[in-house]
Amino acid sequence: MKMQTEEHRATIVEQFSRQAVPFAQVPGHLDSIGLLMELAEVGGSDTVLDVACGPGIVACAFAKVAAHVTGIDITPAMIEEAEKRQRQERLNNMSWEVGEAVPLPFPDNSFSLVVTRYSFHHLLHPERALAEMIRVCRPGGRVLVADVSLEARHSAPYDRLEVMRDPSHTHALTHEEFDALFRRSTLRDCRRSAYGVDIALETQLAASFPNPGDKEKLREMVTQDIGVDSFGINARYRDGAVWYTCPISVYVGRKVPIG
Repeated sequence: MKMQTEEHRATIVEQFSRQAVPFAQVPGHLDSIGLLMELAEVGGSDTVLDVACGPGIVACAFAKVAAHVTGIDITPAMIEEAEKRQRQERLNNMSWEVGEAVPLPFPDNSFSLVVTRYSFHHLLHPERALAEMIRVCRPGGRVLVADVSLEARHSAPYDRLEVMRDPSHTHALTHEEFDALFRRSTLRDCRRSAYGVDIALETQLAASFPNPGDKEKLREMVTQDIGVDSFGINARYRDGAVWYTCPISVYVGRKVPIG
């Protein structure tokens, strides 16, 4: 049974307050931003909202092209890191808010492009988050979601692994669930792309804050999955270390124009 909303919200804030600095230091989190920008068709006239923006990695990249970018995240420590990144990159066309994905604290039709990356597997109701993203998007604008997505046979094992590593994890959507989420939405011209994020197991564990004693269990679970792939992450040895690949799906669609 899923945790109640307030309890789950507190778990997210607790986890990502601790992860705020190390999250941005995992090299894989810098991967494929160019692909996201290409799929989103971001341009110089766009006003962008990055939902669950974390430490601002995606938001700052988009701000180098767009007219303005707003980042929103439930965790104040993440917003603090995002503001630091903005200052380091000397970007003046950005604003930040502490707030939730459901509901988003913005009027209807506020942004020409609404994006989120690596957030849906933390949400109790991703369909509501997508509906909110569509609501605040302008007619004719684009909505993009990038997140872990798996074959159905890997779903339950992967969720068990990730809940142990990060208790704020809820469920990684299967390919079929992700497809259905966008198919049932009001978005049109939907497209899907995909990429993999290669991560060294020890790097990820160093940036994670599971319950006491669980890091060793996680290390053993992933190592024993080499050559088995029950989790769908292709665990393997590389240069004497254990690496794995998170499979990411990217969906983008257009809000129906008025008239």
